Amino acid sequence: MAAPTDNSTAILCSEKVFRDVFDAQFKLLRNFLAFRFRDLERAEDTAQNAFVILWENCAILKPEQAKSFLFTTAIRLSLNAIKHDKVVSDFSFRVKPQAAHQESPEFLLVENELKSRLETAIGNLPEKQRTVFLMNRFENQSYTEIARLLDISVKTVEKRMHLALIALRAVIPNV
Repeated sequence: MAAPTDNSTAILCSEKVFRDVFDAQFKLLRNFLAFRFRDLERAEDTAQNAFVILWENCAILKPEQAKSFLFTTAIRLSLNAIKHDKVVSDFSFRVKPQAAHQESPEFLLVENELKSRLETAIGNLPEKQRTVFLMNRFENQSYTEIARLLDISVKTVEKRMHLALIALRAVIPNV
């Protein structure tokens, strides 16, 4: 067993310190992302991308900041990937020929307009509010789970969700 590294004087850009961070955090980060994506290969790719970004920023970070930076980066990367998947899914849905609908053309028009307004409103939320909103409403995570994953208090999650809902209701009533 290697002697513990004194993180207060260690340089994150050194190969040994970075390797220690990688060894200590990769599995944890990958498993966290596997839970989000429900796809181990995609989780590994995203975790590796988070480590690449950590390496690119190693000169401005201390080793004790690495874990927080990695998870924050991984959350951003995963939210961007999920948002991208939704865009791709929406596009493929629109491109596929539509079967005969029971709904009237007016209903479909209103539904598409509402969907577009909601997507825009979610996209316009501040990042912290959008993250909490998407984790709760699209990933079905509880406030407690979100607080633990983002390393914030449950009250902070509640406040961000409240503000997100106020902003969304201002654009679209009955959200």
